[in-house]
Amino acid sequence: MRLSHHTSFRLSMAAAAMVLGTTAAQAADVDFHGYARSGIGSTSGGGDQACFQAAGAPAKYRLGNECETYAELGLGSTLYEEDGKSFYFDSLVAYVNEQANDFESLDGASDDGNTIALRQLNVQAKGVIESLPEATLWAGKRFYQRHDIHMNDFYYWDLSGPGGGIENVDLGFAKLSLAWLRNTSTDSEFPDASQNLANNTFDVRLAGIATNPGGSLEIGYDYGAATLTEAQDRAGIDPEKGHMLTLEHTQGDWFGGFNKLVFQYATDGIIGSAGRPTTASATPEGSMVRVIDHGLVELSPNVDMLYAAIYEDRDLDNGQGQTWMSSGIRPTYYWSDTQSTALELGYDRIDPQQGDLDTVDLTKLTLAQQWSAGRGAFARPVLRAFATYANWDGDVYNAASESIDMGEDDGVTVGLQVEAWW
Repeated sequence: MRLSHHTSFRLSMAAAAMVLGTTAAQAADVDFHGYARSGIGSTSGGGDQACFQAAGAPAKYRLGNECETYAELGLGSTLYEEDGKSFYFDSLVAYVNEQANDFESLDGASDDGNTIALRQLNVQAKGVIESLPEATLWAGKRFYQRHDIHMNDFYYWDLSGPGGGIENVDLGFAKLSLAWLRNTSTDSEFPDASQNLANNTFDVRLAGIATNPGGSLEIGYDYGAATLTEAQDRAGIDPEKGHMLTLEHTQGDWFGGFNKLVFQYATDGIIGSAGRPTTASATPEGSMVRVIDHGLVELSPNVDMLYAAIYEDRDLDNGQGQTWMSSGIRPTYYWSDTQSTALELGYDRIDPQQGDLDTVDLTKLTLAQQWSAGRGAFARPVLRAFATYANWDGDVYNAASESIDMGEDDGVTVGLQVEAWW
């Protein structure tokens, strides 16, 4: 049967509409989420933007003090949803470069700091266990229940990586989560060549324990150890097992904001900034105690303030531990719903355990004029014009550029930055 030109045209248009309609329906179900920051900066006296961080400190206060372009771009979608059961696919690619040129390769083949990484690719299945309708099963690479301080980008509880588990099991008084995660490292002492070490973490959490009006407690236990191959075992590699206990109390309605008080204790192989096991044979024995208090308060209808205080003591058997003390505030005055002025003051101090090493400290002050999509400390996107001053102890200083000469004890940077998350 031969169709007329007009009939064929109408059928073609209908088919195209069906395809476009299907595509539109699929696109509507796709979640686009992520994070990004980029900008330009310069250092007084010449050169590109320097970033100020005390030598040995695990973090730095970030306002007007970030020298790279960094982005996380994620796509997710609910692939199935019926009768209270759902399967959600999530993925995320991250990239970083030095924001030095127009064209910066992300192939990772050079040592210029430009790279790309797959950070997330997982499926989360909710309601598939009939007796636990609120629980979620998951497997894959994932940002797993991360805890951080926004002001200095310090992740004090972050086991992210490939893994799997079950979360949000309702126990009545708390939500239980169980997970097995892995972050592989290499052991340089293996007799033939660098060998991969499968560093496993087993994570147990109880969250949402009511303590007082507006307050809740989360308790976590992490056990970390490497799983050795027979060859690694014969070579005498002795992985340092480790334990970490975390207690975090979150207080809502805290002077118009929130407060988080954290206590962590860790031993041996799991000592680190985030609680992941580290390279087995290179990890000294010892212990770590960490106390953190951070949050947000509203000082007036037009002023709020982020704040953070950290005390961390790493007592290592090899004498190479340290005590890290850090404190910072970021008050912000809101001229309108889209314009604000922020001031960030941060201080870090490192006291080495080894007695013949000097104490290191660094103070950083930033003034930033901001234009944001709404009012509030976490309103994004935000455009900033900033000026930063830092002062430190002589040459014991980590610079992100060659703009600061060794021997100098202070520096000034100015720049523009955009930051967004969605």
